[in-house]
Amino acid sequence: MKIAMIGTGYVGLVSGVCFSDFGHEVVCVDKNPEKIKMLAAGQVPIFEPGLDALIEKNVAAGRLSFSTDLAAAVDGAEAVFIAVGTPTRRGDGHADLSYVMAAAEEIARAITGYTVVVTKSTVPVGTNRQVKQVIAKANPKADFDVASNPEFLREGAAIDDFMRPDRVIVGVQNERAAEVMAEIYRPLFLRDFPIVTTDLESAEMIKYAANAFLATKITFINEIAALCEKVGADIKQVSKGMGLDGRIGNKFLHAGPGYGGSCFPKDTKALARIGQDHAVPMQITETVIKVNDETRRRMVDKITDMMDGQLAGKTVAVLGVTFKPNTDDMREAPSLTIVPALIGAGAKVRVVDPQGRREGEALLPGVQWVEDAYKAAQKADAVVILTEWNEFRALDLKRLAKKMAHPALADLRNIYSARDAKRAGFLRYVSIGRSDYIAESV
Repeated sequence: MKIAMIGTGYVGLVSGVCFSDFGHEVVCVDKNPEKIKMLAAGQVPIFEPGLDALIEKNVAAGRLSFSTDLAAAVDGAEAVFIAVGTPTRRGDGHADLSYVMAAAEEIARAITGYTVVVTKSTVPVGTNRQVKQVIAKANPKADFDVASNPEFLREGAAIDDFMRPDRVIVGVQNERAAEVMAEIYRPLFLRDFPIVTTDLESAEMIKYAANAFLATKITFINEIAALCEKVGADIKQVSKGMGLDGRIGNKFLHAGPGYGGSCFPKDTKALARIGQDHAVPMQITETVIKVNDETRRRMVDKITDMMDGQLAGKTVAVLGVTFKPNTDDMREAPSLTIVPALIGAGAKVRVVDPQGRREGEALLPGVQWVEDAYKAAQKADAVVILTEWNEFRALDLKRLAKKMAHPALADLRNIYSARDAKRAGFLRYVSIGRSDYIAESV
């Protein structure tokens, strides 16, 4: 099939490349000529493991191309996917649909035959019907249907998620559109991956409900972790005991500095706003947003307390600033709250992150970027683990402690234990939801 993918951000690029690997002819379109030039030259503007090799493979096979010419890409396409950004609108929490509607209007003018216009972007309930109205108004003669096809890709594991999904959600209004979508996803259907076909509104709601639920699990375990610290329980043991219950499951029960990224923050805010607009307050989701914000601030307090309230003039090495490992995405990362707070308190901050510098240099002014953890720890007063990259999971703690002026470790991903830190020579160790180790004042 011929497919046009409008938008080469994270979702659009990964989806377009994977569709081409299914055997479809895919043109990825973007208004940014520099980005298209990069992609055409084999350079990938985002970090996603395996994506560069998949692009090279499908470009070489003639199934994948990149263009700024939307009209040419849409001409003759059986399906056109809208995968543009829907950021949170300033001031009101709504998803900004201006890019979606602009793309729909431009697609309308380019349609030459029957086309299914598929919204891949995360959009509020009712958006696909608005897209249909925009297209029909811009081109009354257009022969088209709309479909909702939300994505569920985890950054850092997106290709595997696309090729081996838990499920594919497709919202349509008629059998004709359903048949086109079924043909697009035929390779997954043949391998028995679940393809769930619904109405438009249900597909739109599934995306928001799923992300809000996962954000709730993360926030719930972080709140339990705070209580564990007060009562002497161990959050790792609590999480394990909970996760073995099949009704709960063990995923998203790892205590940390709060959720971030491109999806959970904006989708929870959007769902809360949708509820307000329809007089059905999403009280749980609203509380999740509040508690997540408080969790980030609590991390600052933990680091400050570990330093006896004295951050001014201290050197702090921060390991990891992307919102999760195996991505270069800094959007809504906990580091964007924690690092500026440390600097604001007078600390000198050194940062180590395998992929975070490209975005982080602009987002974290005033920090010093260092190549590895041991250089960052040289004569430092504290080390803070914020992102659990693999290289931070296997640190030589003894070597790290010896390099420091005052060995203190804030392990905000619970990678190590107080016992590990004590044996390595750390005088102070704090983590989340577990007992701390304090040997002396730092």
